[in-house]
Amino acid sequence: MAAVGLLYVGAVLFVNGLALVGLVRGTSMIPMNLFVGILQVVTPFYLIFTAHGDQGVIVGASGLFLFGFTYLYVAMNNAFSLDGTGLGWFCLFVAIAACVYSYWNFANYAALSPGDHDVGYLLGVLWASWAVLWLLFWFVLGLGKTGLTRFTGAWCAAQGIYTGLVPAIILLNIPSAITSTLPIVIGAVSLATFIIFLVMLKPRWAAVDAVAPPPTAYSGA
Repeated sequence: MAAVGLLYVGAVLFVNGLALVGLVRGTSMIPMNLFVGILQVVTPFYLIFTAHGDQGVIVGASGLFLFGFTYLYVAMNNAFSLDGTGLGWFCLFVAIAACVYSYWNFANYAALSPGDHDVGYLLGVLWASWAVLWLLFWFVLGLGKTGLTRFTGAWCAAQGIYTGLVPAIILLNIPSAITSTLPIVIGAVSLATFIIFLVMLKPRWAAVDAVAPPPTAYSGA
């Protein structure tokens, strides 16, 4: 079930990243954010209610709400033309929480069996990468650093592939490929794409509202 959710997290990151870049225009991103937002809210409710007090399941499910609420927030912002600063500051909250979830996965799963050990490190890397991404959303939306918009969008779309689609496919059908090497590869790709887009797009720290799309066109992750 977690792999299925990860697949669609990748899809919505890809679409929303393209919206930030300007390739997905207007309110056309709303349906995907609604679909995935609802999925990422209903699924953790089900997991928690059927966990029978299993703290590991409850902790893992709790993190899904961070994504679900983000995507529903994005859909509402775009549907009702809301100011994006509330979403931006929520993204800071998510970024901080993601650091905690990353630490938990690195620390807790490392003591388990080899298979779970590797999954734990994979999730730790994914959460760390998402923490940086949500921090960028905070810069763009919460602090109004619109000069970072295209860079954030490009990296968001790329993360939809290597932190969503690729690990989801591996978890769904090629579990033998989940080794200690996979988290290293994904982490290296994440860092490499960050640097490549930084060099290519030359983001500016200052706001550039005169040339950037309005907040409702890119309101969120």
